[in-house]
Amino acid sequence: MTSAPIVIFRPSPTGGRRVTVQRDGRVQILGLAHSDHDVIVFLEGAGLDDPERILDSPEWVEWRGGRAHRYEAA
Repeated sequence: MTSAPIVIFRPSPTGGRRVTVQRDGRVQILGLAHSDHDVIVFLEGAGLDDPERILDSPEWVEWRGGRAHRYEAA
């Protein structure tokens, strides 16, 4: 795997971070997360089992721009 299949983008100017997942060569936008709980709910909805344990795994999740687990406006 060359990059993490889950990307959590930098916080937007109004707060929240866009969450995407790549599978089967396609990128799917899961939603705008305002907390780790939101990310976990999105990933469960996408079919991942126990997504809480992978949030800090760089093989699974890339936190782009801004610090991990921070969702306030940039």
